[in-house]
Amino acid sequence: MNSQFPATFAALCTPIDHQGRPDLSAFDRIIEFVMERGAEGVVLGGATAEFPHFSVEERAMLIRRAAEKMAGHGPVLANIGSTSLFSTLELARRATEAGCAALLLSMPYFFRYPQDDLVAYCETVCASVPTPFLLYNLPAFATPIEVPTALRLFDAIPNLIGIKDSSGDPDNLARIAEARGMRSLTLFAGHDNLVLDALSAGWHGAVSGVACFAPELVAGVVRCHRAGDERQASDHQTKLNELVAKVIAPLPTPWGIRLGLEARGIANGPLHLPVSPARRRQIDELRAWLAAWAAQQPRR
Repeated sequence: MNSQFPATFAALCTPIDHQGRPDLSAFDRIIEFVMERGAEGVVLGGATAEFPHFSVEERAMLIRRAAEKMAGHGPVLANIGSTSLFSTLELARRATEAGCAALLLSMPYFFRYPQDDLVAYCETVCASVPTPFLLYNLPAFATPIEVPTALRLFDAIPNLIGIKDSSGDPDNLARIAEARGMRSLTLFAGHDNLVLDALSAGWHGAVSGVACFAPELVAGVVRCHRAGDERQASDHQTKLNELVAKVIAPLPTPWGIRLGLEARGIANGPLHLPVSPARRRQIDELRAWLAAWAAQQPRR
């Protein structure tokens, strides 16, 4: 599949200080870390970034800072979806001005909407800002984009160039890849368990939350698959699946990613919620497991 984008993107978490504000020094260090270890670009403002916690101004500021930090090193993609058309358009304009290579458009969250409403939303946003967009399907947290809706939107919107699918539904991989026909779409897997399956189905690459703390694994899956070494690609994918099962699945998704980053030497601040005694014991156990895991990773 032809694409203007590289194949391995790290979806960044948002480090915070003890007042819940973005920690810019830690944010810069995270970008350096993922790019040093195999990521080819970064994605801001997705579920990994816990974007609902932050204002439009904070999200725009982080997008601008990442674009400046990444200049000459790789592309920046930014999710600009929100609960409102007005804030979505404001973020889209700010992200475009900052120089993002493309914008991810997540669907509205909190309330649920029928598919025709999503079509109207996407058509309005994409027509209002002349920049490349990718749909961002995030059904665990926002209104799902059904496959027929996505295909309908690809046909209707000239500057809609692809999708990041975080559904975790393997059926979506084949259905979207087969239905694209001759259209040059950029297709990113957004669920870490399906990176190799997506590549094998003809998808372009991955936008990975685990790549925020283990970019080597995700880059390894992509690199080995592209080289035709399916045994090694499968080995990397197995290790990736093990991390998801051990660290990501038991916790709210961004928490495990942030603990993993902490284990690799990058403090990223407190969690956004207090934790119960049982949750504290669980987190302490995972910290110990991650410390042992991190000690086995190559140092740079």
